[in-house]
Amino acid sequence: MPLAAARPRRRGGIRGGEARAGWLFVAPAVVITAVFLVVPIALALWVSMSDWNGFQSPLSPRVNFVGLENYAAITVDDGLDQRNFGTAVRNNLYYVLLVVPLQTIIALLLAVQVNRAALRGRGFFRTAFYFPSVTSTVAIVIVFQFLFTASGAVNALIGALGIDGPDWFNDSTGLIHGLLSAFGITSPPPLLAEPGFLGITGWEWLAGPSVAMTSLIILAIFTTSGTFMLLFLAALQSIGSEIDEASLMDGAGPVRKFFSITVPMLRPTLFTVLTLGLIGSWQVFDQIYVLGGTSAGGTISTPAFLAYRSSFVDLEWGQGAAIAFILFVFIILLTLAQRWVLKERSPRKRVAVVATGTVEGGPR
Repeated sequence: MPLAAARPRRRGGIRGGEARAGWLFVAPAVVITAVFLVVPIALALWVSMSDWNGFQSPLSPRVNFVGLENYAAITVDDGLDQRNFGTAVRNNLYYVLLVVPLQTIIALLLAVQVNRAALRGRGFFRTAFYFPSVTSTVAIVIVFQFLFTASGAVNALIGALGIDGPDWFNDSTGLIHGLLSAFGITSPPPLLAEPGFLGITGWEWLAGPSVAMTSLIILAIFTTSGTFMLLFLAALQSIGSEIDEASLMDGAGPVRKFFSITVPMLRPTLFTVLTLGLIGSWQVFDQIYVLGGTSAGGTISTPAFLAYRSSFVDLEWGQGAAIAFILFVFIILLTLAQRWVLKERSPRKRVAVVATGTVEGGPR
């Protein structure tokens, strides 16, 4: 029998010591994560299924377990709570549909421009485009309030064109409804007049973002495009010059090179930007809070602001926590769907064109 096989193996050995050392090193991170993440989430889940009013400990015996009543009140039970939640979801949905694509496109175009070697003062433009992202959101909202008031600079500019500008942050008119009214359509057909999903009629779902929400959409694009521009800029600078040379040798023009080479190589960064934009757009709160949240007929309210108002103003902490968890599920599902859409799939059988005019598998 070999000597190595005859020797008894010590328990643990070197690998056992490595495992103990590994656990010792990660223990602080595990403890911190459990204390500041896992425990608060578990406690919030309990609050969402209780009638806690915020005046005593949520674990007090006087706090009753109500199950899914808080979730039902805002999703399936007819009433003001359901309607407020439905309105907030509708507002936020239009916000996401407009902010995420526009800020991504603008950020990519800005990154392409400031990455050009022929551009003079690239450092200045990079700083200028990024500066709104590091400025206080409250300060920017106040500046936008001055710009978009009835007598503000924006309406003055529009008035120079002979158009009467709206009172932006107080106008609850939906853009789609406003467009339809220009063609004489001011009331819904019977099919869209009945309450539907989340207590909102189909006509209200098709209202589009209000004029007030449109102002916030412009504000969000202005403040976030610079941050995502830096992400795209870093990705563009990681693309080697040999790829540009190869595309020129193949005769690809700037447009073809951008869409066929540059954009596919930016897929990981594009996924990151879209994911961060999606999460940030569904969690928008500070701009809404500064503007009051209930102005413009509630057309700027969002689920994040509604969760705050339900908890801290109405003292319905269970309902506020339920809104937060529903919003969490929204974000997870949409992120997974986005990941599936942007997933790099295996290409189908590639067809190789050869100089003789034949393709793989037979003549053309």
